Amino acid sequence: MYLFTLLGNLLIMGTIWREHSLHTPMYLFLCALSISEILFTVVVTPRMLEDMLSSHRSITFVACANQMFFSFTFGFTHSFLLMIMGYDRYVAICHPLRYNVLMSPRDCARLVSCCWAGGSVMGMMVTLIVFHLTFCRSNKIYHFACHVLALLKLTCGKETASVTMVVIMICVTALLGCLFLIVLSYVFIVAAILRIPSAEGRHKTFSTCVSHLTIVVVHYGFASIIYLKPKGPHSMDSNTLMATTYTVFTPFLSPIIFSLRNKELKNAIQRSFRRKFSSLSS
Repeated sequence: MYLFTLLGNLLIMGTIWREHSLHTPMYLFLCALSISEILFTVVVTPRMLEDMLSSHRSITFVACANQMFFSFTFGFTHSFLLMIMGYDRYVAICHPLRYNVLMSPRDCARLVSCCWAGGSVMGMMVTLIVFHLTFCRSNKIYHFACHVLALLKLTCGKETASVTMVVIMICVTALLGCLFLIVLSYVFIVAAILRIPSAEGRHKTFSTCVSHLTIVVVHYGFASIIYLKPKGPHSMDSNTLMATTYTVFTPFLSPIIFSLRNKELKNAIQRSFRRKFSSLSS
């Protein structure tokens, strides 16, 4: 699954790079999304696989802080990229005549840079807040990664409860803020699609949004399992399993969804393979 995630996202990036017909803002954002998923997977999954195969499971304080920073950075960046991909679909469908002006290469590069900068700031903020606390309990984390909620259980002091609430509110606010803007974009998109007179035109227009919308549902569905689950007794294994769905399955499913649901990308991948096989056979 780890190798498939890497190869699938690399295949999408390579196809977009080679196919000039895919050099559009939508696929630029998709390429940036694949990069964030590769980096997110590299930060979390190898360590998880190492712990599964090793009897000596430990991580240094600095390594734990680094893992948390990068996982939050790439996780938030992923959400921000999904948000601007929704904005891109909104501009393409609701303002098609102004699309080339509003989504110029410079503006697209600026949007992607803002996503990465915002993800880095959010990752640094959460990491500094957590590691500013005092750790005075057992140094064992019953989790496959330095997950923030697992770490907060090891802290002590009067401010622990308030800091825990602040961290959760930061994560939930960022995720729900991005989700709100994505939903708002699709409200305008659906309204514009319903004004198209022909059923074929409505279907063709909506088909350009299906892959992005599916990824949004998968991403926020798994994220809600982590941050919005009801309070109650949960075993360590169940908590780890729920976290695995978000950190492993989301990057794994993303290249599958885009390569199967996006007709233009699927055709480009098929053309690339045909050219590759024809060059090898000649």
